[in-house]
Amino acid sequence: MADESPLIRSLRAAVAAAPGDVPLRLHFAELLLAGGRNDEAVAEAAVALQHAPGDADARALMVRAMGMPPAPAAAPTERAPGPTGPTASSAPTESSPEPPVGKAPAFDWDAAEQQVQDVVGPRFLEEPQTADGEGAAGDADAWDVDAPGAVRLADVGGMDEVKDRLEAAFLAPMRNPELRRLYGKSLRGGLLLYGPPGCGKTFIARAVAGELGANFLTVSLSDVLDMWIGASEKNIHDIFETARRQAPCVVFLDELDALGAKRSRTHHSGLRNVVNQLLTELDGIASGAGNEGVFVLAATNVPWDVDIALRRPGRLDRTLLVLPPDATAREAILRYHLRERPIEAVDLGKLVKATEDFSGADLAHVCESAAEAALLDSARSGSVRLITTKDLLGAAKQIKPSTEPWFAAARNVAMFANEGGLYDDLLAHLKRKRKL
Repeated sequence: MADESPLIRSLRAAVAAAPGDVPLRLHFAELLLAGGRNDEAVAEAAVALQHAPGDADARALMVRAMGMPPAPAAAPTERAPGPTGPTASSAPTESSPEPPVGKAPAFDWDAAEQQVQDVVGPRFLEEPQTADGEGAAGDADAWDVDAPGAVRLADVGGMDEVKDRLEAAFLAPMRNPELRRLYGKSLRGGLLLYGPPGCGKTFIARAVAGELGANFLTVSLSDVLDMWIGASEKNIHDIFETARRQAPCVVFLDELDALGAKRSRTHHSGLRNVVNQLLTELDGIASGAGNEGVFVLAATNVPWDVDIALRRPGRLDRTLLVLPPDATAREAILRYHLRERPIEAVDLGKLVKATEDFSGADLAHVCESAAEAALLDSARSGSVRLITTKDLLGAAKQIKPSTEPWFAAARNVAMFANEGGLYDDLLAHLKRKRKL
């Protein structure tokens, strides 16, 4: 301020340099109070009390600055008379009234806080601010990247054929850096998992990330699409940039038929631009370092609806059919869903035979339905009844495999649209099942 004395200016600078120095701040407040700046003195005293809540000098200064009467002093203790009797100073006089009996009234801190709350701002902001005013969290990645998980391929029950194909086509080159360098194999790759819904494609993708010791980033249509022009393409670019910074990282494109639908069938220009941007990111053109250390896995129930450019060599060039769980896998899934339910002498062998072609989701539904039947019987009878093999077999008989409609649609595609042998695995499976 222009009318400040040099001393006050110096003390103001010193307090700003050492905000935790309570004696210095109180000395500064005393000078402000002496100069008639009561509001500023109140503010300084309040800050001093924030640093030292029990400081008596700060409280006394606050009371004086606010113009409140000081609390009356406590009554002096009565001294014992000396050899010659009471002293003159201890005798009451007419000019000195007798001190009041009882405790002195306490200072009303609530009222004081109400008076100074607009003067003193908060000591700390709820979130640290950066120089440009944005929170410190603004520099963090906006996409959730899961750390390398404990799920491995050994945790996938059965499905040995799928595991062998994954090992030969994808995992073995990644695990052997010397052989990879010898044969010039780049540390990147793309794999498309396809098959009926509910058969564990997402779980297998997480298991692959666990085998590679890589981070895991899941991407779905809702993560990408945006109402503003150009925002969807930017979202895809940001996702791959995050994966490149977090490498090694597995980017899992869930429901690829929605993200990368055939552009010839797409009438909306925004969706076509999303596919174009996805192609650019898969090639690593947008990044000078390429996609080294970024593994792209994708899953779809309808691979015939995926844009053919996404499946050319160098992109999602490897395809793996994920079929309904085999007998070993079905037993593992049933054990998992029955592990915490009250069961009695369940014959898993019979149940496994009765659930052929059931997906993992179908098997979970069988266990849920059997548990519901036993629960209703228990509620009606008033006594707890355990889940039996009869309950589970009855539920399996009532539930039709959800994979049947998928195989009915895939059969025509495999027979009449198998360009380049893309669906040879599917054809072989249909022949084994005598569904051709």
